[in-house]
Amino acid sequence: MAAAAAALMLSSCSSLSYYSQAAQGQLELLTDSRPIDDWLADPSTNSKLRHRLEAARQIRRYAIQELKLPDNGSYTNFTNIKRPYVLWNVVATPELSLKPMQWCFPVAGCVNYRGYYSKQDAQAYAKELRKQGHDVEVGGVSAYSTLGWFSDPLVSTFINYPDAELARLIFHELAHQVVYVPGDSKFNESFASAVEQAGVEGWLERFGNPAMSEAFERYSARKKDFMALLVRYRGELEKNYASDRSVDEKRATKTRLFIALKDDYQVLKANWGGYAGYDRFFAEPLSNAHLASIATYNDFVPAFRALLRKERTWPAFYKAVNRIAQLDKSDRHRVLQKLAAPAPTAPLVVQRTMGEANVMGK
Repeated sequence: MAAAAAALMLSSCSSLSYYSQAAQGQLELLTDSRPIDDWLADPSTNSKLRHRLEAARQIRRYAIQELKLPDNGSYTNFTNIKRPYVLWNVVATPELSLKPMQWCFPVAGCVNYRGYYSKQDAQAYAKELRKQGHDVEVGGVSAYSTLGWFSDPLVSTFINYPDAELARLIFHELAHQVVYVPGDSKFNESFASAVEQAGVEGWLERFGNPAMSEAFERYSARKKDFMALLVRYRGELEKNYASDRSVDEKRATKTRLFIALKDDYQVLKANWGGYAGYDRFFAEPLSNAHLASIATYNDFVPAFRALLRKERTWPAFYKAVNRIAQLDKSDRHRVLQKLAAPAPTAPLVVQRTMGEANVMGK
């Protein structure tokens, strides 16, 4: 999920039209929302939506009571919008690079996307970037976090997710309200992903049944397979762009790799029994922008999971994460890399900086 997309509206954007659409989009999302209790009390609310709202309320209660996530107005209201996504993100890279463009804002810091509440507006901006020679992707976003600045509502774009996937999403977005470091998407998304993973595991133990657990395991396995596919091709593209080949040779190799990626996806899809949940990734012609941020959500997840095991409780874990968040970016990432590293088989003397020693509680 795109964290803090709505917080973009808090910046003094150079484009007045961009600022206006962001403010208007967030305002409409909030003003059109109604408390869950109102929806449940309304006799015109259909039985399917009633069931989904009750499930979301139970998930939120678990998030607060067991995961110690924030108890505020988030996910106490529901908004029914008339579009498939709450917003669309534009991601762009150079033609022969996987390094994404960044847009910097107060609150959210620098992020690798620019969010629009109108698909038409997103596509118009994407067209401008393509004219400048960039690779561009426009991707729909079902949910985001405003980092506690507003009471994020449940939205029709994700309310019909299966229970475990709905829990995953709610845990992830609430986690962004606990710790968020402006300008460090890898840290933010990996932390929220670690919370969602551990949270769903506990939630399934408490409320799941064999069918739900099996369905979520299939979902997780497919996601892992798909990410592994993208990471493999990202690596091949990085080698291509870093090589001594000519520009024309790099372009030709790029084209060949994207064709091979599509072919390998079809094989993967067949192995899944025809599951088409990732088809939308290929809705636009593939480009570097599609692969620019695929590692962001996962790189430091093993480190955060290791830290959670070490700290044993959610409050202690959040305190430790907050201490790491106070470091500068290079030290922050170095600490996480050490946390994720396999334990040595023999005693190892490690010299830490003062900052790292404080973070690790030494």
